Amino acid sequence: MKTITLFSAKSYDKTFFDLHNNKFNLQYIDARLTAETAVLAKGSDAICVFVNDELSQKTLIILNELGINKIAFRCAGINNIDLTAAKSLGFTLMNVPAYSPEAIAEHTLGLILTLSRKYHKAYNRVKEDNFSLTGLLGFNLHGKTVGIIGTGKIGLATLKILKGFGCKLLGHDLIKNAKAEELGVDYVDLDTLYSQADIISLHCPLTDLTHHLINKKALSLMKPGVTLINTSRGGLLDTPAIIASLKTGHIGYLGLDVYEQEDKLFFEDRSNTIINDDVFQRLLTFPNVVITGHQGFFTEEALTCIVQTTLSNLDKMLAS
Repeated sequence: MKTITLFSAKSYDKTFFDLHNNKFNLQYIDARLTAETAVLAKGSDAICVFVNDELSQKTLIILNELGINKIAFRCAGINNIDLTAAKSLGFTLMNVPAYSPEAIAEHTLGLILTLSRKYHKAYNRVKEDNFSLTGLLGFNLHGKTVGIIGTGKIGLATLKILKGFGCKLLGHDLIKNAKAEELGVDYVDLDTLYSQADIISLHCPLTDLTHHLINKKALSLMKPGVTLINTSRGGLLDTPAIIASLKTGHIGYLGLDVYEQEDKLFFEDRSNTIINDDVFQRLLTFPNVVITGHQGFFTEEALTCIVQTTLSNLDKMLAS
């Protein structure tokens, strides 16, 4: 029986993988994969990694020396691996390109509605017997112009929901999605999307071209009071520029499920520790910011699909 080491493995990973696995000896490691922890995979036929594992050239060299050259990503994005080094060392890589786009799309809408209708603040007030509505004034989604950057499967799922709310839909992508056009999405260039959208949501991968896509220049083109949502990858935002725009009030609302330096924070209970990331801590001080800990994918349906696809990918890799 082939041995697979899963890094960054949490209790829910074990629950779902054990439920669907009948072929492999699965070894669960809670620690992130780094150059320091790579040795824990010794004796494995392949490894399975997640979004914040660190697959640098140094890490890949260590894995290669251990005789490991097959990596299954239990996620869609593979921006956390040195692809040049992986290719030169002969690694085989497989990811989960699509699992449940609706999970991310619904979380995106949850962030928008929470920011608009202030559910988080209302919940806490009522628990304290405070039924005042002062400070809870929101806005309708109906009639708003929403710009979606990245109209693949997740972007399309988000657009479908927004259409139901009666929003005007703008889209931007390198390749137009015919299904999005059928919904009535108007494809425009980025500058036009920035200047016309009341709400902007990011659903594109993190690449060299999209790194810090939302920067000082992009923000300057946006409407005062714009709502900005990122459920894709943290590196799409230039966070210091975002903070500067929040301080002036130019960004009206910010919803994040990802953060550029999240590998040092997310997926762990840090409630009893001091978080020394001053940028992240500054974001938390704004009353018009809602942050969740990369949980957009975290539904039963999405996890089931991720696990089944990952196990199938491992089967294919190890059969070759």
